[in-house]
Amino acid sequence: MNTFFLRVGGTLLGTAIFAATLRAEAPTVTAPAASADEARSRARLLHETVHATLHYVHHEYYREDEGLAIPAETLRRVFREVAERQKVELRWLAVDGQAMNTDHKPRDEFERQAAAAIAAGKGEFEQTAEGKYRRAAAITLTSECLKCHLPNRKSNMNRSAGLIVTIPLSQP
Repeated sequence: MNTFFLRVGGTLLGTAIFAATLRAEAPTVTAPAASADEARSRARLLHETVHATLHYVHHEYYREDEGLAIPAETLRRVFREVAERQKVELRWLAVDGQAMNTDHKPRDEFERQAAAAIAAGKGEFEQTAEGKYRRAAAITLTSECLKCHLPNRKSNMNRSAGLIVTIPLSQP
């Protein structure tokens, strides 16, 4: 039997079992961060986890010609679960290159400033306001990513997208 089908079948079965387990359990909501410092620490950890997951899943499992959802879209489903269960919002941000989804374009002044900061080479941009800590940080777009994000490029130099993490604060 084709190893591709075994990999995909095993992945789908594992995902289905995992999703059923999640749905069966009562959601556990983590308390809001007590301070901006605590939120910053959580946001950095989430960012590194998502960044690494995106790159490894894309490299190991995604093939353009197999009709599978792109890893960034699959992770958006994870983002919805995290928002529902933890009240922490995660969102992709278009910075360099073409937005693959119009939802990834900057929505407000914070996001416009964050996109500009990341495009200028600053690794992260943050704000604490209205009882929330917001952090936008770079997601590396490698040459493999640029086939779609920047199809008319003149070089394979890495570019950036962004990930925005919004965490509620218990004390503004």
